[in-house]
Amino acid sequence: MNEAGFDADNEGFCEGRDLPWLQDTQDVGVWSAWQVTYRDVIVLDRQGLLVGAFNLTENDLADADSLDQLRAALLRLAEEAPAR
Repeated sequence: MNEAGFDADNEGFCEGRDLPWLQDTQDVGVWSAWQVTYRDVIVLDRQGLLVGAFNLTENDLADADSLDQLRAALLRLAEEAPAR
């Protein structure tokens, strides 16, 4: 999730990518409400509710254990709430 006020190049960042990109705004204030920190991957359920966060500063995806941990969490969520 991108912090409010840091939206100058959202379009360029999303170009050619399939993953969703969330942009917080001053009016909504999700960054504060969800206690987001810089470099968090925010994990939402199918209803858009926060189920977790995975910080890429603390968990470098170049490290196989960190990548496996994130992958396992996402797969577990997908199994709990499969697409209809």
